[in-house]
Amino acid sequence: MEINTNDANFNEVVLNSDLPVLVDFWAEWCMPCRMVAPTVEAIAKKYKDKLKVCKLNVDEAPKTSSEYGIMSIPTLAIFKGGKIVDTVVGVVPESELASKVDSHI
Repeated sequence: MEINTNDANFNEVVLNSDLPVLVDFWAEWCMPCRMVAPTVEAIAKKYKDKLKVCKLNVDEAPKTSSEYGIMSIPTLAIFKGGKIVDTVVGVVPESELASKVDSHI
């Protein structure tokens, strides 16, 4: 299950998580973001007890997006212990994203 996060709850939901967190930085108008959405959903199901998956709309959370230097979307960032440990920019196959996730679980 994916969790929607924003500027107000980002610290609580992502940075303070006991599990590693995959954050999908996206926007409603972004076609590549829509293309990668099924991959992110598949990862959320596959790793449901090992990984928290969150979506952050960059238009609705400008403070957090700016704080992490998100310049291109979709950006998929893996957070562990409150810090970004890996990122993927753009549309990638599920196998590539799973490989990145595997290395941080």
